[in-house]
Amino acid sequence: MTSTSIAAKTVVVADDTDFVRDRFRTALEAAGHRAVSVKSAAELLARVRADLAEIDLIVLDLRLPHAPGVDLVRSIRKLDAGTLPILVFSGTIANADEVRELAALGVAGYVNEYSAVQHILPSLAPHLFPDNFNRRSSPRVVLGIPIQYRFGNTIAAALTLNLSHGGIAIRTTSPLDGGAKIRVRFRMPGGRRDIDAEGKVAWSDRRVGMGVQFEKVDPDSQTIIDGFVDAHFFSNRKA
Repeated sequence: MTSTSIAAKTVVVADDTDFVRDRFRTALEAAGHRAVSVKSAAELLARVRADLAEIDLIVLDLRLPHAPGVDLVRSIRKLDAGTLPILVFSGTIANADEVRELAALGVAGYVNEYSAVQHILPSLAPHLFPDNFNRRSSPRVVLGIPIQYRFGNTIAAALTLNLSHGGIAIRTTSPLDGGAKIRVRFRMPGGRRDIDAEGKVAWSDRRVGMGVQFEKVDPDSQTIIDGFVDAHFFSNRKA
């Protein structure tokens, strides 16, 4: 029996590494979506020109062969007039200046190119199905980066799912109970220093992970978080 519970989406995955393309394609196709893999800037731009109306999301490596970094996103914006949601692989960001330039170009967020297959869809879902996420009252930016968290004497590592002004969601199969006090440490894409925060677990779901509500963040770190969220908060403009 054919499932009608989801609307199939078309996602272009642009990376010159087979391992990355294959893993994202596997995750997308297993969920019933269409993955279009490209391995060069020329292929990516040709695909945008040919299939602009059919593309729902682009996930790209900022260091594709013969592509000058942020200029690749500028080239896409000349073709799509700013309508396509774009996620950038976080490991391909060179510095904070690029983060600021990408924000000005409307890049929606960042995802870890080495995410495990089971973590990929939760990271992409807010952009594949924006109507299912209340992003206006509490803006959240997709952010798939490494994070370290501490609970009592236990220290664990995981990946983030998204970031808001007042908290961060963490992808883990062993989430803490709601109300647990926690310390987190992470570094923003292009950042030069770690951000440390204290908070409590606001929600916990073993299928997804947990959400941490910040309770103590130093002013400089909060300014960095606020600036990042405000710059990258994305509302779907695709008709």
